[in-house]
Amino acid sequence: MRRIAKCVAVAATLAVAVGFSTASRAETGQVAVVFTKGGFIVGVGGGEGVLVYRGHKYPFTVSGMSVGFTIGASTTKFVGRALNLKGPQSIEGSYAAGGAGGAVAAGAGAVQLQNGNGVILQLSGPRVGAEVSAAVGGVTIRLK
Repeated sequence: MRRIAKCVAVAATLAVAVGFSTASRAETGQVAVVFTKGGFIVGVGGGEGVLVYRGHKYPFTVSGMSVGFTIGASTTKFVGRALNLKGPQSIEGSYAAGGAGGAVAAGAGAVQLQNGNGVILQLSGPRVGAEVSAAVGGVTIRLK
């Protein structure tokens, strides 16, 4: 009976050790994006950015559209973090966003977005231009 108990204890210990050693750990990367947006009612925008992950740079493109009240044009230079990365490819995908904001000449913008891979982008930066919006939209990121 003791022998069976010892075997069960050893098997449980090995299962726990294997579970810890194979678990993937989400990491954080740094992101910089320049995004230009303009429109009247429907806003369309695009830009480029770079993800710095584990000391390597991964350039990407950003495209997006919003539907709602949008008038004018603006350029925002975002910097921030990409959370829950499981690799550079996990930054790719569609990010949903909703919110209201505005800029006349210069202002500040901040946004938090999440994609289907669980990656969260926390970005902020100065906005330059003349734009007022209360729109719902999203952006798509693709690695180059």
